[in-house]
Amino acid sequence: MTKHRIFTTSVASVYPHYVAKAEKKGRTKPEVDEIIRWLTGYSQDALEAQLEKRTDFETFFDEAPRMNPARALVKGVVCGVRVEDIEEPTMREIRYLDKLIDELAKGKAMEKILRNP
Repeated sequence: MTKHRIFTTSVASVYPHYVAKAEKKGRTKPEVDEIIRWLTGYSQDALEAQLEKRTDFETFFDEAPRMNPARALVKGVVCGVRVEDIEEPTMREIRYLDKLIDELAKGKAMEKILRNP
């Protein structure tokens, strides 16, 4: 079975769209970065290095220092598919990120987005 095209797409090519989506709704690039760092465990420097290297999504998530265990609390629909029902692990990680960015753009508080009690 062939891999989905998004797996080989660079995170750097999608990242500006995440930022634009957030900024269009009055949110900020640092908030987008905080979400990505929370999800993956990358430091800000490591995140910027991955973007600069144009790392693809599959490698980006494979090399993530520590995927946040609280990401399993992310529920809902992205692109018509329930995030918690996605079986392919890399696709599920990508959709977790998409859902978190959607929540940011919808004005949800960072504490709720980052699943803090």
